[in-house]
Amino acid sequence: MNRELTLQLLERHQPADAHEAKMLDDIKAFVRRYDNFHSRRQLAGHLTGSAWVVSEDRTHALLTYHGKFDCWVQLGGHVEDDADMLRAAWREACEESGLENVTPLSDQIFDVDVHAIPANPKEPAHFHYDIRFLFSADRTVPLVVSSESKDLAWVEIEKIAELTSEESVLRMVRKTVSQRIVQLGN
Repeated sequence: MNRELTLQLLERHQPADAHEAKMLDDIKAFVRRYDNFHSRRQLAGHLTGSAWVVSEDRTHALLTYHGKFDCWVQLGGHVEDDADMLRAAWREACEESGLENVTPLSDQIFDVDVHAIPANPKEPAHFHYDIRFLFSADRTVPLVVSSESKDLAWVEIEKIAELTSEESVLRMVRKTVSQRIVQLGN
């Protein structure tokens, strides 16, 4: 994965608030510091790619009940041999949902987040520097729950806060609602 292209992508992102701006700065510093910023072998942490998948009418988002973290979150995971962050997020969206027709709505970053991952028998505690992209999919197509999840569900945007208090997910909800309002106004 190319460091300069990744930094250019990060530089173009417009954070929603001061908290997201701080995390964006942390991600850029991490990418500048480590040559293997995308590799799971980087024990301090690594980039991850997530997909905020919304229904075609923008009324629902696809959430996974994560097996390890025991909460509802967006689809996403580790960068494997992907050429770039968008491809990593796209691959994760398809693998974790069973959907084949997931469409990126932009090649620009939708959201960023930095979160701690507790130690486990396979790896020490570290950070995920998560880069998230916006996708769309048909919510009438059957979903396939992957081994990483306990469940998958299309959840009405306005009801997501009933399932999770994860601020990073709620920030993406606010962004989705804001974009939908802008689209309706045009």
